[in-house]
Amino acid sequence: MNVVDVLEKDAIPSIDDPVFGEKFVGGADDEVLVLDGDPPKAYPIRILNFHEIVNDRIDGDPVAVTWCPLCASGVVYERTVGERVLTFGVSGKLADDDLVMYDRETDSEWKQSRGECLSGTFEGTELAVRPAGIITWERFCVEYPDGVVLQPPDIKSEAASDDDQPAPVDYTDDPYEEYFEIDEFGLKAHRTGEGRSWDREDVSPKTLVLGIEHGGESVGYPEPRLRAEGGVVTDTVGDMDVVVTAADGLHAFEDPGYDFAVVDGRLGADGTTWDPATGVAADGRQLERAPARRLFAFTWQDDHGPAAFY
Repeated sequence: MNVVDVLEKDAIPSIDDPVFGEKFVGGADDEVLVLDGDPPKAYPIRILNFHEIVNDRIDGDPVAVTWCPLCASGVVYERTVGERVLTFGVSGKLADDDLVMYDRETDSEWKQSRGECLSGTFEGTELAVRPAGIITWERFCVEYPDGVVLQPPDIKSEAASDDDQPAPVDYTDDPYEEYFEIDEFGLKAHRTGEGRSWDREDVSPKTLVLGIEHGGESVGYPEPRLRAEGGVVTDTVGDMDVVVTAADGLHAFEDPGYDFAVVDGRLGADGTTWDPATGVAADGRQLERAPARRLFAFTWQDDHGPAAFY
């Protein structure tokens, strides 16, 4: 694992006192990371691009909503480790081009895509993943009419700057737009257009993958392979049966044992259809979302090796 210092600690500031409301800065097709709760909460990727971590609570539970733009890795973690509640910030370091978080209670460092503590008091510990999904803002408004959305904070960020000094943020801007459009990947690709090498042809480095870890097993589901299987597969990871779909974004649910197939953009099974993004059936039943993380293939391979793909 290659860990490098890139910025000063907290040059990209986490959001520690999040404010929610109904106003959204962005368009209907903008992606938001969604946490089910009372109320459901949406965290716009265009805000996470500038802050990368939101320390929040959902239904009273302390959670960290985390995002690494270089890896397209959106993961929500429980902030409780043992009897301690941790508060996370951006260390300014990257591990294999992935955000290294630190906790302010012990100054331990954590790899964002895995939730694993790399050094410090909790070295070797992994944070528990909280089920979450990524959908468009338009879908969130339809599916979660009682939901609220994270409001843009008035905090300077290095991600808005042309140098290494934090600058005021224009949340209508997208500092990673060009990076997401090129084939190259990693920090150098973002800064110079020249990225790391990639030595496989079956999966491209920026293929979106939904990664599931359970019972000591890790399986990453590349979006093209899901589509080649008709848009939905059932599988077992550890001892957890899952249904993974690319019918409307990448989503995974615990499999109740039905024979799923994509029917007119929805999941058909057990005499009804299910929304592939929310797991809600036409007859009112609800699939249980599985803990998963969406990220680029290169990061999943960095974390789990080249064989950890479906």
